[in-house]
This record gives sequence, C-alpha cells and structure tokens, in this order.
Amino acid sequence: MTHHPAPDGRRPPNQGPKAAARNRAALIAAAREIYAEQGLDAPLSSIARRAGVGQGVLYRHFQDRDALAAAVLEENVRQVEQAAGAEGATFSGVLGVMTWHLTESAAFIGLLHSDGARRDPGTRAHASVLSGRVERALRGHLPDGHRLAAADDLMLAVAMVSGAVTGPTRQERERRALAAWRLLDVGVGPVRPLEG
Repeated sequence: MTHHPAPDGRRPPNQGPKAAARNRAALIAAAREIYAEQGLDAPLSSIARRAGVGQGVLYRHFQDRDALAAAVLEENVRQVEQAAGAEGATFSGVLGVMTWHLTESAAFIGLLHSDGARRDPGTRAHASVLSGRVERALRGHLPDGHRLAAADDLMLAVAMVSGAVTGPTRQERERRALAAWRLLDVGVGPVRPLEG
C-alpha cells in the first residue's frame, strides 16, 4: 500500500516482505475487479489505484500486463483447486466456485478459450496447464456416470458456459452462466468465491 508521510514529516518504517505480499495480493484482487468491469485491456494505472499502490509497485511485482493476467489466472485456478480439496467438496460446489470466477474474471474466461487464441506458444502452453488443473479439480468430484463424464465433454461444457458469460454487471453474467448450466442440465452449487 502507498505510505504517506506521518504528520511530523517522517516516513513510516518499511514493512519489507509483509508489505510486498500484501501489495501483490491487493494488485491481484484489484486486477480481477478491474478486468471484470473493463476487460483485459483496462489501464494498469486503474489497477494500481484500486489496489492502493503506485504504478511502480505494480511493475515491481508484474513486468507487464500478461504477467498480471497470469497471476490472476493462477489465483483463480488455485481457488478452484482449494474448493475441490476441501472436506466434503462436491461437484456442484466446486462448479459454483469456478462459475463465480467465470463471472468475476475476464482473464479466467480467456484461459478457458486458450486453444489458438493466445499470442505465443509459451502463453498457450501455460494456459493449457492451468486449464488441465481446472479439469482435474472438477473431474475429481464428477459423479460416476455423470452426463459430462466423456473425455472432452466436461471442459467443452465449461467453455460453452464461459462463452455465455457476458453482460455489463456481475449479476447479469451470473444469471447467464446459471442459465447456460441449466440448459446443459447440470446443477451448480452456490456461485461464490472460495470461503475462508
């Protein structure tokens, strides 16, 4: 976070690694929000401002726009994996967390449509790894004989739903995502971020 001089003119003490970790987390959270509102081409200055840090802090953590988007993607995937690893996790519950990320993060939607749309082979390979992690998290809770159990059906359904997630507000995007799952006859648990 940006520190302003104290009333007596002294700067607050440097909080070192604690502040760095806090700033990085704030930047990722801000990027997710800004991307949901303005898309992936939103000004990085808006993200820094929302996080409460200067642009220099943003560039200390992320060398460019792609690095920041990759960090948001990684955090999204990590949360889906954590939801899948939680005690008592169910397919519909994990799907609810993943659907929340679809409605919140344009970067996450981009990941799920990574086949050829990516600019360079390295980014495409990274997106493929992340997509595979999402599939494993979901497939680990897919009930035997589920309609999406066939080889490509699960991620094809996810891609179809993510394609329907459009709209000017998070509520509209969620409404459309749930309607798409309903059309596929797939039950989804509460659409919410990972709790805890």
